[in-house]
Amino acid sequence: MNIVLYETKETRDNLLPITFTRSIADIRLGILTLREKWEKYLGATCYIDTVDYLQEKYNDREYPQDAIRIPSNVIPNAAIAKKVLEGDLDFENAEKIVWLYDIFLKNHKALEEDFELLTRGRESQPIDPSNTVIGSHSKIFIEEGAEVTGAFLNVKEGPIYIGKDAVVMEAAALRGPIALCEHAQAKLGCKIYGATTLGPYCKVGGELSNVVMIGYSNKGHDGFLGNAVIGEWCNLGGGTTASNLKNDYSEIKLWNYPAHRFLRTGLQFCGLMMGDHSKAGINTMFNTATVVGVGVNIYGSGFPRPFVASFSEGGAAGVTDVSLSKFFDTARRVMARRNKELTDFDIQMFNKINEIADRYK
Repeated sequence: MNIVLYETKETRDNLLPITFTRSIADIRLGILTLREKWEKYLGATCYIDTVDYLQEKYNDREYPQDAIRIPSNVIPNAAIAKKVLEGDLDFENAEKIVWLYDIFLKNHKALEEDFELLTRGRESQPIDPSNTVIGSHSKIFIEEGAEVTGAFLNVKEGPIYIGKDAVVMEAAALRGPIALCEHAQAKLGCKIYGATTLGPYCKVGGELSNVVMIGYSNKGHDGFLGNAVIGEWCNLGGGTTASNLKNDYSEIKLWNYPAHRFLRTGLQFCGLMMGDHSKAGINTMFNTATVVGVGVNIYGSGFPRPFVASFSEGGAAGVTDVSLSKFFDTARRVMARRNKELTDFDIQMFNKINEIADRYK
């Protein structure tokens, strides 16, 4: 079976800044990305139909004429996969990612479904006796090469998945549903509440609650992060804390790129939304529901404004533009630490994003 995951401009724009650098199909929800879910459920070859400046990343402009077209923002599960196999392509009532905050709001259900999908019929690595398990051991799955010792693992409210070569250090307290993907790390004494996903190679410390980190990002030290979505190659310095609740408990508004303004969400809890390759210095404080674009460097005392445009730096006193040459130098150093390179395609992509992002400043 061949599938094309396609996007509309409206859907993509509502998911900025996360979709500046990826197709919607590459958003991680639960344990897997949306694309990976379709491939697992259907055993299908998935093609991506996205905006021109990202298309080369997928090299999927040519695909079989009989391929089934599915909106990229549909969240696949066993029931939807069964319908597709039966030829039912009505996705009107399917779960979808429509707004940025859907990523953390719908992560609990996605974690449970992905856990079932990935672990059914398989045997977990043994749980080290130094760990304290609260709930059924069957709700914990540890992949080959992972290290989990001296931790507190509570699975009464959802499962815990520990990916290949991931590490959960001593005294870390995890309350499911939680996923640590390949090579992710939960550091000494950290406190992680569900529903939280740490993508590949993410490292976290301090306190997290209902956070999705797509991959290769760090929050390695103390500080709070809740109801948040963090892209790739981000770093939150020690003591960084992001509010997820207003002092007056009122409804939260969130910056929306296509509307060029803050829109009502109907939510009481919403935290930091951060695009790829953005950073925050030590003791940074983020207001409730702050949206940070791509390639941003936040530092200094006080709260930055609740929307910070891409390729800028500064803080509460204001921000200035960052030259792309300076951004590329930093990106190269950051990626080299994970044995990754900033490619010619990446450079072309960021140049285009810089042009597009100017429209939203």
